Amino acid sequence: MEKIKMTTPLVEMDGDEMTRILWQMIKDELILPFVDLKTEYYDLGLPNRDATGDQVTMDAALANKKYGVSVKCATITPNAQRMDEYKLHEMWKSPNGTIRAVLDGTVFRAPIMIDCVKPVVKNWKKPITIARHAYGDVYKCTEFRIPGPGKAELTFTGENGEKQTAVVYDFECAGVLQGSYNKDSSIASFARSCFNYALDVKQDLWFGAKDTISKKYDHTFKDIFQEIYDAEYKEKFEAAGITYFYSLIDDIVARVIRSEGGFVWACKNYDGDVMSDMVSTAFGSLAMMTSVLVSPDGKYEYEAAHGTVTRHYYRWLKGEKTSTNPMATIFAWSGALKKRGELDGLDDLVAFGEALEAASLQTLNDGVMTKDLCALAEGVTPTAVDSEGFIKAIRQRLEAKLGA
Repeated sequence: MEKIKMTTPLVEMDGDEMTRILWQMIKDELILPFVDLKTEYYDLGLPNRDATGDQVTMDAALANKKYGVSVKCATITPNAQRMDEYKLHEMWKSPNGTIRAVLDGTVFRAPIMIDCVKPVVKNWKKPITIARHAYGDVYKCTEFRIPGPGKAELTFTGENGEKQTAVVYDFECAGVLQGSYNKDSSIASFARSCFNYALDVKQDLWFGAKDTISKKYDHTFKDIFQEIYDAEYKEKFEAAGITYFYSLIDDIVARVIRSEGGFVWACKNYDGDVMSDMVSTAFGSLAMMTSVLVSPDGKYEYEAAHGTVTRHYYRWLKGEKTSTNPMATIFAWSGALKKRGELDGLDDLVAFGEALEAASLQTLNDGVMTKDLCALAEGVTPTAVDSEGFIKAIRQRLEAKLGA
Protein backbone atom coordinates (compact mmCIF):
# COMPACT_ATOMS: atom_id res chain seq x y z
CA MET A 1 0.00 0.00 0.00
CA GLU A 2 1.06 3.58 -0.58
CA LYS A 3 2.33 5.29 2.54
CA ILE A 4 0.24 8.06 4.09
CA LYS A 5 1.76 11.47 3.40
CA MET A 6 2.46 14.23 5.91
CA THR A 7 2.85 17.94 5.15
CA THR A 8 4.09 19.40 8.45
CA PRO A 9 6.62 17.57 10.62
CA LEU A 10 5.97 16.31 14.11
CA VAL A 11 8.50 17.31 16.74
CA GLU A 12 9.94 13.97 17.91
CA MET A 13 11.57 13.89 21.35
CA ASP A 14 13.41 10.65 22.04
CA GLY A 15 14.00 9.53 25.63
CA ASP A 16 15.64 7.09 28.00
CA GLU A 17 16.00 3.47 29.04
CA MET A 18 13.27 0.89 28.29
CA THR A 19 10.88 3.43 26.81
CA ARG A 20 13.59 4.42 24.31
CA ILE A 21 13.79 0.77 23.21
CA LEU A 22 10.00 0.58 22.87
CA TRP A 23 10.02 3.90 21.00
CA GLN A 24 12.10 2.44 18.18
CA MET A 25 10.08 -0.80 18.10
CA ILE A 26 6.84 1.17 17.75
CA LYS A 27 8.26 3.29 14.93
CA ASP A 28 9.72 0.32 13.07
CA GLU A 29 6.68 -1.97 13.37
CA LEU A 30 3.63 0.27 13.64
CA ILE A 31 4.35 3.61 11.97
CA LEU A 32 7.13 3.63 9.36
CA PRO A 33 5.64 0.78 7.25
CA PHE A 34 2.43 2.80 6.84
CA VAL A 35 3.28 6.51 7.17
CA ASP A 36 5.81 8.60 5.24
CA LEU A 37 6.84 9.99 8.60
CA LYS A 38 8.14 13.56 8.79
CA THR A 39 9.66 14.55 12.12
CA GLU A 40 12.08 17.10 13.47
CA TYR A 41 14.12 14.89 15.80
CA TYR A 42 15.54 15.83 19.20
CA ASP A 43 17.41 13.35 21.39
CA LEU A 44 16.32 14.06 24.96
CA GLY A 45 18.13 11.00 26.29
CA LEU A 46 20.07 11.93 29.43
CA PRO A 47 23.55 11.50 27.84
CA ASN A 48 22.68 13.99 25.08
CA ARG A 49 21.05 16.44 27.49
CA ASP A 50 24.30 16.37 29.47
CA ALA A 51 26.45 16.75 26.34
CA THR A 52 24.46 19.79 25.18
CA GLY A 53 24.14 21.42 28.60
CA ASP A 54 20.41 20.67 28.33
CA GLN A 55 20.11 23.06 25.37
CA VAL A 56 18.50 20.24 23.39
CA THR A 57 15.49 20.33 25.73
CA MET A 58 14.99 24.05 25.17
CA ASP A 59 15.43 23.59 21.39
CA ALA A 60 12.79 20.84 21.40
CA ALA A 61 10.36 22.99 23.38
CA LEU A 62 10.81 25.92 20.99
CA ALA A 63 10.29 23.57 18.03
CA ASN A 64 7.03 22.46 19.67
CA LYS A 65 5.98 26.11 19.77
CA LYS A 66 6.88 26.47 16.10
CA TYR A 67 5.20 23.36 14.68
CA GLY A 68 2.37 22.96 17.19
CA VAL A 69 2.49 19.19 17.79
CA SER A 70 5.14 16.97 19.38
CA VAL A 71 5.46 13.41 20.62
CA LYS A 72 7.79 12.72 23.55
CA CYS A 73 9.35 9.57 24.95
CA ALA A 74 9.69 9.21 28.73
CA THR A 75 12.88 10.78 30.13
CA ILE A 76 14.98 10.57 33.29
CA THR A 77 14.96 13.43 35.77
CA PRO A 78 18.34 12.82 37.44
CA ASN A 79 18.95 12.46 41.16
CA ALA A 80 22.24 11.93 43.00
CA GLN A 81 22.37 8.24 42.00
CA ARG A 82 21.85 9.15 38.33
CA MET A 83 24.59 11.79 38.59
CA ASP A 84 27.06 9.02 39.41
CA GLU A 85 25.61 6.44 37.00
CA TYR A 86 25.73 8.75 33.97
CA LYS A 87 28.75 10.85 35.08
CA LEU A 88 26.70 14.01 34.63
CA HIS A 89 28.11 17.54 34.69
CA GLU A 90 24.99 18.81 36.49
CA MET A 91 21.75 17.50 38.01
CA TRP A 92 19.62 18.64 35.07
CA LYS A 93 16.03 19.75 35.59
CA SER A 94 13.00 17.76 34.50
CA PRO A 95 12.58 18.02 30.70
CA ASN A 96 8.81 17.97 31.24
CA GLY A 97 9.08 21.00 33.52
CA THR A 98 11.16 22.91 30.95
CA ILE A 99 8.76 22.13 28.11
CA ARG A 100 5.75 22.95 30.29
CA ALA A 101 7.27 26.34 31.18
CA VAL A 102 8.03 27.22 27.54
CA LEU A 103 4.53 26.28 26.38
CA ASP A 104 2.81 27.61 29.53
CA GLY A 105 0.82 24.38 29.29
CA THR A 106 -1.47 22.16 31.33
CA VAL A 107 -1.10 18.38 31.55
CA PHE A 108 -4.17 16.26 30.74
CA ARG A 109 -4.06 12.58 31.73
CA ALA A 110 -6.71 10.02 30.79
CA PRO A 111 -6.96 6.22 31.15
CA ILE A 112 -7.01 3.87 28.16
CA MET A 113 -10.06 1.67 28.82
CA ILE A 114 -10.48 -1.91 27.56
CA ASP A 115 -13.39 -4.32 27.99
CA CYS A 116 -11.43 -6.94 29.93
CA VAL A 117 -10.01 -4.59 32.60
CA LYS A 118 -12.80 -3.14 34.75
CA PRO A 119 -12.35 0.00 36.87
CA VAL A 120 -12.26 -0.57 40.62
CA VAL A 121 -15.11 1.96 40.93
CA LYS A 122 -17.87 -0.16 39.41
CA ASN A 123 -20.01 2.71 38.10
CA TRP A 124 -17.15 4.30 36.08
CA LYS A 125 -18.03 3.56 32.46
CA LYS A 126 -16.08 6.32 30.67
CA PRO A 127 -12.57 7.77 31.09
CA ILE A 128 -11.97 10.59 33.58
CA THR A 129 -9.35 13.07 32.37
CA ILE A 130 -7.28 14.83 35.04
CA ALA A 131 -6.09 18.36 34.16
CA ARG A 132 -3.30 19.35 36.55
CA HIS A 133 -2.14 22.93 37.01
CA ALA A 134 1.52 22.01 37.30
CA TYR A 135 2.74 25.37 38.59
CA GLY A 136 3.43 26.92 41.98
CA ASP A 137 1.72 25.99 45.26
CA VAL A 138 3.59 23.59 47.57
CA TYR A 139 5.96 22.59 44.73
CA LYS A 140 7.51 26.08 44.66
CA CYS A 141 6.95 27.00 48.29
CA THR A 142 9.42 28.41 50.81
CA GLU A 143 9.60 26.47 54.08
CA PHE A 144 11.06 26.99 57.53
CA ARG A 145 11.51 24.62 60.43
CA ILE A 146 10.63 26.79 63.43
CA PRO A 147 13.01 25.98 66.32
CA GLY A 148 10.94 27.46 69.15
CA PRO A 149 8.62 30.28 70.29
CA GLY A 150 8.38 33.36 68.08
CA LYS A 151 6.20 35.31 65.67
CA ALA A 152 5.82 34.30 62.01
CA GLU A 153 4.77 37.08 59.62
CA LEU A 154 3.92 37.26 55.92
CA THR A 155 5.14 40.43 54.20
CA PHE A 156 4.76 41.73 50.64
CA THR A 157 6.71 44.79 49.50
CA GLY A 158 5.39 46.41 46.33
CA GLU A 159 7.58 48.05 43.70
CA ASN A 160 6.51 51.41 45.11
CA GLY A 161 7.80 50.39 48.56
CA GLU A 162 4.37 49.92 50.16
CA LYS A 163 4.12 46.90 52.45
CA GLN A 164 1.38 44.47 53.41
CA THR A 165 2.07 42.45 56.56
CA ALA A 166 0.04 39.85 58.42
CA VAL A 167 0.82 37.62 61.38
CA VAL A 168 0.72 33.97 60.31
CA TYR A 169 1.06 32.54 63.82
CA ASP A 170 2.54 33.33 67.23
CA PHE A 171 4.47 30.13 67.91
CA GLU A 172 4.55 29.03 71.55
CA CYS A 173 6.71 26.01 70.63
CA ALA A 174 8.63 24.48 67.71
CA GLY A 175 6.78 23.94 64.44
CA VAL A 176 6.86 24.38 60.69
CA LEU A 177 6.09 27.32 58.39
CA GLN A 178 5.34 27.35 54.67
CA GLY A 179 4.75 30.11 52.15
CA SER A 180 3.16 29.24 48.78
CA TYR A 181 2.39 31.40 45.77
CA ASN A 182 0.74 31.43 42.37
CA LYS A 183 0.24 33.98 39.59
CA ASP A 184 -2.90 35.32 37.91
CA SER A 185 -1.25 34.82 34.50
CA SER A 186 -0.54 31.13 35.17
CA ILE A 187 -4.02 30.50 36.56
CA ALA A 188 -5.53 32.18 33.47
CA SER A 189 -3.42 30.00 31.17
CA PHE A 190 -4.54 26.93 33.12
CA ALA A 191 -8.18 27.96 32.77
CA ARG A 192 -7.95 28.60 29.02
CA SER A 193 -6.13 25.30 28.43
CA CYS A 194 -8.87 23.47 30.34
CA PHE A 195 -11.71 25.20 28.50
CA ASN A 196 -10.04 24.62 25.12
CA TYR A 197 -9.38 20.96 25.86
CA ALA A 198 -12.96 20.37 27.03
CA LEU A 199 -14.22 21.91 23.78
CA ASP A 200 -11.74 19.80 21.81
CA VAL A 201 -12.94 16.51 23.32
CA LYS A 202 -16.55 17.73 23.76
CA GLN A 203 -16.72 16.82 27.44
CA ASP A 204 -17.95 18.67 30.52
CA LEU A 205 -15.33 20.43 32.64
CA TRP A 206 -15.39 20.16 36.45
CA PHE A 207 -13.20 22.24 38.74
CA GLY A 208 -12.94 22.22 42.52
CA ALA A 209 -11.01 24.22 45.12
CA LYS A 210 -11.52 25.17 48.78
CA ASP A 211 -12.61 28.81 48.44
CA THR A 212 -14.69 28.73 51.63
CA ILE A 213 -11.52 28.16 53.68
CA SER A 214 -8.90 29.80 51.44
CA LYS A 215 -10.74 33.06 50.79
CA LYS A 216 -7.91 34.71 48.84
CA TYR A 217 -5.73 31.93 47.38
CA ASP A 218 -8.28 29.35 46.26
CA HIS A 219 -10.95 31.98 45.69
CA THR A 220 -8.66 33.60 43.11
CA PHE A 221 -8.63 30.34 41.14
CA LYS A 222 -12.43 30.17 41.29
CA ASP A 223 -12.84 33.82 40.23
CA ILE A 224 -10.38 33.70 37.32
CA PHE A 225 -11.97 30.51 35.95
CA GLN A 226 -15.44 32.04 36.16
CA GLU A 227 -14.43 35.39 34.62
CA ILE A 228 -12.72 33.72 31.66
CA TYR A 229 -15.58 31.26 31.19
CA ASP A 230 -18.22 34.00 31.16
CA ALA A 231 -16.25 36.30 28.86
CA GLU A 232 -14.73 33.82 26.38
CA TYR A 233 -16.24 30.33 26.59
CA LYS A 234 -19.85 30.35 27.84
CA GLU A 235 -21.38 30.63 24.38
CA LYS A 236 -18.93 28.08 22.91
CA PHE A 237 -19.75 25.56 25.65
CA GLU A 238 -23.49 26.05 25.18
CA ALA A 239 -23.14 25.61 21.41
CA ALA A 240 -21.14 22.39 21.97
CA GLY A 241 -23.71 21.09 24.45
CA ILE A 242 -21.22 20.81 27.33
CA THR A 243 -21.07 22.47 30.74
CA TYR A 244 -18.55 24.03 33.13
CA PHE A 245 -19.19 23.12 36.75
CA TYR A 246 -17.45 24.51 39.86
CA SER A 247 -17.85 23.23 43.41
CA LEU A 248 -15.80 22.71 46.54
CA ILE A 249 -13.05 20.11 46.08
CA ASP A 250 -14.56 17.69 48.64
CA ASP A 251 -17.93 17.86 46.88
CA ILE A 252 -16.21 17.29 43.51
CA VAL A 253 -14.42 14.20 44.86
CA ALA A 254 -17.73 12.76 46.08
CA ARG A 255 -19.37 13.48 42.72
CA VAL A 256 -16.46 11.89 40.84
CA ILE A 257 -16.85 8.64 42.78
CA ARG A 258 -20.61 8.56 42.12
CA SER A 259 -20.27 9.48 38.43
CA GLU A 260 -20.01 7.38 35.28
CA GLY A 261 -16.94 9.36 34.16
CA GLY A 262 -16.67 10.99 30.77
CA PHE A 263 -15.55 14.46 31.84
CA VAL A 264 -12.43 16.60 32.38
CA TRP A 265 -11.52 17.23 36.02
CA ALA A 266 -9.41 20.38 36.50
CA CYS A 267 -7.22 20.23 39.61
CA LYS A 268 -4.85 22.57 41.36
CA ASN A 269 -1.25 21.34 41.47
CA TYR A 270 -1.28 19.15 44.59
CA ASP A 271 -4.82 17.87 43.96
CA GLY A 272 -3.86 16.89 40.41
CA ASP A 273 -0.69 15.14 41.56
CA VAL A 274 -2.66 12.97 44.00
CA MET A 275 -5.87 12.45 42.02
CA SER A 276 -4.12 11.45 38.77
CA ASP A 277 -2.53 8.49 40.59
CA MET A 278 -5.86 7.62 42.23
CA VAL A 279 -7.68 7.69 38.89
CA SER A 280 -4.97 5.77 37.02
CA THR A 281 -4.87 3.01 39.65
CA ALA A 282 -8.65 2.78 39.89
CA PHE A 283 -8.90 2.39 36.10
CA GLY A 284 -6.22 -0.31 36.05
CA SER A 285 -2.62 0.79 35.51
CA LEU A 286 -0.35 3.80 35.12
CA ALA A 287 0.96 2.00 32.01
CA MET A 288 -2.51 2.59 30.52
CA MET A 289 -2.59 6.37 31.01
CA THR A 290 -2.22 8.89 28.20
CA SER A 291 -0.75 12.32 28.80
CA VAL A 292 -0.93 15.45 26.67
CA LEU A 293 0.42 18.91 27.44
CA VAL A 294 -1.82 21.64 26.00
CA SER A 295 -0.90 25.32 25.85
CA PRO A 296 -3.50 28.12 26.01
CA ASP A 297 -2.74 28.98 22.35
CA GLY A 298 -3.25 25.43 21.09
CA LYS A 299 0.16 23.70 21.07
CA TYR A 300 0.22 19.98 21.94
CA GLU A 301 2.83 17.59 23.36
CA TYR A 302 1.85 13.91 23.63
CA GLU A 303 3.64 11.39 25.86
CA ALA A 304 3.08 8.41 28.15
CA ALA A 305 2.14 9.19 31.75
CA HIS A 306 4.70 6.72 33.16
CA GLY A 307 8.49 6.80 33.51
CA THR A 308 11.38 5.07 31.76
CA VAL A 309 10.81 1.56 33.29
CA THR A 310 14.36 1.31 34.66
CA ARG A 311 14.03 -2.19 36.13
CA HIS A 312 13.05 -3.68 32.77
CA TYR A 313 15.85 -1.76 31.02
CA TYR A 314 18.53 -3.33 33.22
CA ARG A 315 17.11 -6.77 32.36
CA TRP A 316 17.05 -5.88 28.66
CA LEU A 317 20.74 -4.88 28.86
CA LYS A 318 21.47 -8.42 30.08
CA GLY A 319 19.82 -9.82 26.96
CA GLU A 320 16.55 -10.80 28.67
CA LYS A 321 13.14 -10.38 27.02
CA THR A 322 10.86 -8.03 28.93
CA SER A 323 7.07 -7.79 29.01
CA THR A 324 6.92 -3.99 29.20
CA ASN A 325 3.54 -2.45 28.39
CA PRO A 326 3.93 -0.04 25.40
CA MET A 327 0.27 1.07 25.22
CA ALA A 328 0.69 4.59 26.61
CA THR A 329 3.64 5.24 24.26
CA ILE A 330 1.67 3.89 21.28
CA PHE A 331 -1.20 6.21 22.19
CA ALA A 332 1.24 9.13 22.44
CA TRP A 333 2.20 8.48 18.81
CA SER A 334 -1.40 7.94 17.68
CA GLY A 335 -2.57 11.08 19.50
CA ALA A 336 0.16 13.21 17.93
CA LEU A 337 -0.48 11.81 14.44
CA LYS A 338 -4.24 12.39 14.78
CA LYS A 339 -3.73 15.97 15.97
CA ARG A 340 -1.20 16.66 13.18
CA GLY A 341 -3.68 15.26 10.67
CA GLU A 342 -6.53 17.29 12.15
CA LEU A 343 -4.58 20.56 12.04
CA ASP A 344 -3.29 19.90 8.50
CA GLY A 345 -6.59 18.59 7.10
CA LEU A 346 -5.13 15.12 6.44
CA ASP A 347 -8.05 12.72 6.92
CA ASP A 348 -5.89 9.67 6.08
CA LEU A 349 -3.46 10.50 8.87
CA VAL A 350 -6.31 10.92 11.38
CA ALA A 351 -7.81 7.62 10.23
CA PHE A 352 -4.45 5.89 10.62
CA GLY A 353 -4.12 7.12 14.22
CA GLU A 354 -7.61 5.82 14.95
CA ALA A 355 -6.82 2.45 13.31
CA LEU A 356 -3.62 2.13 15.36
CA GLU A 357 -5.55 2.70 18.58
CA ALA A 358 -8.33 0.30 17.55
CA ALA A 359 -5.80 -2.43 16.66
CA SER A 360 -4.04 -1.97 20.02
CA LEU A 361 -7.31 -2.21 21.96
CA GLN A 362 -8.42 -5.23 19.92
CA THR A 363 -5.16 -7.01 20.74
CA LEU A 364 -5.77 -6.56 24.45
CA ASN A 365 -9.44 -7.52 24.26
CA ASP A 366 -8.39 -10.67 22.38
CA GLY A 367 -6.39 -11.56 25.50
CA VAL A 368 -2.93 -10.92 24.08
CA MET A 369 -1.24 -8.67 26.63
CA THR A 370 1.87 -7.87 28.63
CA LYS A 371 2.26 -9.45 32.06
CA ASP A 372 1.19 -6.37 34.02
CA LEU A 373 -2.37 -6.67 32.68
CA CYS A 374 -2.79 -10.45 32.93
CA ALA A 375 -3.66 -10.33 36.63
CA LEU A 376 -6.27 -7.60 35.98
CA ALA A 377 -8.02 -9.20 33.00
CA GLU A 378 -11.59 -10.46 33.37
CA GLY A 379 -13.71 -12.47 30.94
CA VAL A 380 -10.77 -13.62 28.80
CA THR A 381 -7.99 -16.15 29.18
CA PRO A 382 -4.93 -13.89 28.86
CA THR A 383 -1.86 -14.86 26.88
CA ALA A 384 1.24 -13.15 28.30
CA VAL A 385 3.71 -12.00 25.67
CA ASP A 386 6.88 -9.94 25.71
CA SER A 387 6.92 -6.38 24.37
CA GLU A 388 8.10 -7.36 20.92
CA GLY A 389 5.46 -10.07 20.61
CA PHE A 390 2.75 -7.67 21.74
CA ILE A 391 3.75 -5.04 19.17
CA LYS A 392 3.86 -7.67 16.42
CA ALA A 393 0.35 -8.82 17.42
CA ILE A 394 -0.85 -5.22 17.06
CA ARG A 395 0.87 -5.04 13.66
CA GLN A 396 -1.18 -8.02 12.39
CA ARG A 397 -4.45 -6.43 13.44
CA LEU A 398 -3.43 -3.01 12.13
CA GLU A 399 -2.63 -4.46 8.71
CA ALA A 400 -6.04 -6.16 8.65
CA LYS A 401 -7.83 -2.90 9.54
CA LEU A 402 -5.91 -0.85 6.96
CA GLY A 403 -6.46 -3.57 4.34
CA ALA A 404 -10.17 -3.54 5.02
